[in-house]
Amino acid sequence: MLAQDNLLRDEGSPYLRQHGDNPVHWRPWSPAALAEAKRLDRPILLSVGYAACHWCHVMAHESFENEEVAEVMNRLFVNIKVDREERPDIDQIYMAALASMGEQGGWPLTMFLTPDAKPFWGGTYFPREARYGRPGFIQVLNAVDAAWRGKRASILQSATELAQHVGKRLGSSSAPGQISIDTARTLAAGIYDMIDRDLGGLRGAPKFPNAPYMQALWLSCLRSDNRDHRDAVTDSMQHMLGGGIYDHVGGGLARYSTDAQWLVPHFEKMLYDNAQLIRQANWAFAATGNQLFRMRIEDSIDWLLREMRLPDGTFASSLDADSEGEEGLFYTWTADGVSAVLGDDSPIFFKYFTITKPDSWEGDPIIHQTAIQAVQSVENRELVSKITSRLLEAREARVRPGRDDKALTDWNGLAIVALAEAGRSLERKDWVDAAATAFDAIWASSTPEGRLPHSTLGEKRLYPALSSDYAAMINASISLFEATSDTRYLDHGAHFLKMLESWHADADKTGHYLTASDSADVPMRIRGDIDEAIPSATSQIIEAVVRLANITGDIELQQRAWTIAEHASGRIQNQQYGQAGIVNACVLALEPSKLIVVEDPAKPVLVSVANRNPDPRRVYIFLALGQDATLAKLPGDALPDTKKAGAYLCTGLICLPVISDPAKLEEALRRR
Repeated sequence: MLAQDNLLRDEGSPYLRQHGDNPVHWRPWSPAALAEAKRLDRPILLSVGYAACHWCHVMAHESFENEEVAEVMNRLFVNIKVDREERPDIDQIYMAALASMGEQGGWPLTMFLTPDAKPFWGGTYFPREARYGRPGFIQVLNAVDAAWRGKRASILQSATELAQHVGKRLGSSSAPGQISIDTARTLAAGIYDMIDRDLGGLRGAPKFPNAPYMQALWLSCLRSDNRDHRDAVTDSMQHMLGGGIYDHVGGGLARYSTDAQWLVPHFEKMLYDNAQLIRQANWAFAATGNQLFRMRIEDSIDWLLREMRLPDGTFASSLDADSEGEEGLFYTWTADGVSAVLGDDSPIFFKYFTITKPDSWEGDPIIHQTAIQAVQSVENRELVSKITSRLLEAREARVRPGRDDKALTDWNGLAIVALAEAGRSLERKDWVDAAATAFDAIWASSTPEGRLPHSTLGEKRLYPALSSDYAAMINASISLFEATSDTRYLDHGAHFLKMLESWHADADKTGHYLTASDSADVPMRIRGDIDEAIPSATSQIIEAVVRLANITGDIELQQRAWTIAEHASGRIQNQQYGQAGIVNACVLALEPSKLIVVEDPAKPVLVSVANRNPDPRRVYIFLALGQDATLAKLPGDALPDTKKAGAYLCTGLICLPVISDPAKLEEALRRR
């Protein structure tokens, strides 16, 4: 019997709860919902979105809150709602299906599936009434129903073929490929050719931060001292951090800009974008000494701790673009609004900031900076901070955008890495402590068997975790060990690796699947090779296993990392641009670097040099004089001399002679 109601009200996803009062008889993705479709012999209408998605909200208001639309949906389909952040495995499968149909992807994702969950047609946003050259949603629903009733046999055949194609594309195995620097060099050269030389980022619009591409260029610079590639990253970052995509009042980066100038953002703020910004800005500051990067790191972390930290110390997923039904209303300012807050000090604001309202933007003007203003604001930071603090205080009285309070394990892993690394580099123990608190909260959410959830909202937890969750937490373990020298983090990393291997490894032990082997509701198991706004699950796994093997000196684990990397490389031979993360991770497997520093913790001269020279290819081990040297194996199982201060820098199997002079260590770390 069909349950005549909406089942989303008590879900552990704020996005699903937002739809809990819709007249649509929504179900969450579950074995029960899939069984219902088979029992009723009805097609499934699958709608995938996320809390901070503007067009998801538009379609919800236009269609899913409408009684007439809901009546058609309820009569003809079993309706399933998915939070793409909670179930990226489901999202990736059906997004790939849409792409295979030759359609442009995006969210909301609207897919029509057979009763056994095979896709046969779909799209993204559909307006309730026909416009924008798109049919109205009721028209679409009736057309799909007519096709299902009249052409069912051919639809079933084509759906089966499409599902097989998607399964092969996303879940297949491969012979090992060649891991080579040439692949990374070719990828970096291709990305550099796409860079906007005037405005930074990739040419054209919209403009995304694209962290995997920026990391490919950064690794190229580290490897070969290619200054053009370094400058492409630092110039892009400066343009981005001066643009409207950056929140100059409160800190933090919006998801992307709709234009080529980084001016008009899509105002949603995502945890993963800001975690990756902090990490890469830390590299850029270390390489250039440009204080703008340090200032943006500090302001972005202030925002992260102020607006995104949850009661247990983990971090929320996102902030909406909209408030009071209007995109960007919370973040934009008129000149009169600035003057009302600052009074006679308004000229100071307009000396260091510009507000602009492009013709294409319907809201209030957007704050940004010219290149000169950005430089001047760094030079007069204390004055500028006083001005922006007053605006921030006034802004707090506005109606805030909604916050998605679910804590995603993999995104939190990225944030922990960023906080631990930036805290170590910039000598901010409070940031390292914040990273440790988030880590401990995630560790505490494990099952008695030691398995992690993918998502947590209060007492609600979504098990089992994805492979990306374990990989991100292994990397978080290593970054916290580097920042604290606390060996319990390495024990945690080893545990996460055990869980990853137990539940996600493939039968041939050549790689991993995104979903766990006991996940009962996935139509197919996929690898997780494709980058999105963050590096793919596979790339994070390679990075995690390489770093853990390197820092522990485990030879068997080093071979395991190489096997995973080889087979991942084989799967992406002709698709490197969509899987830049895997290429980047393979570079870490090719060029593992380790720095061991022995020193008196009360006089951390060599340690300070090491901390201010971050390198994503390198792991760091800091030992106190007289400490057990077995914690820091050199290649060939040699051990450092812990009776006297010194630094041991190794790349692959080759180590430099021990360095005791801080200036010589600085030179060695900066040498390509």
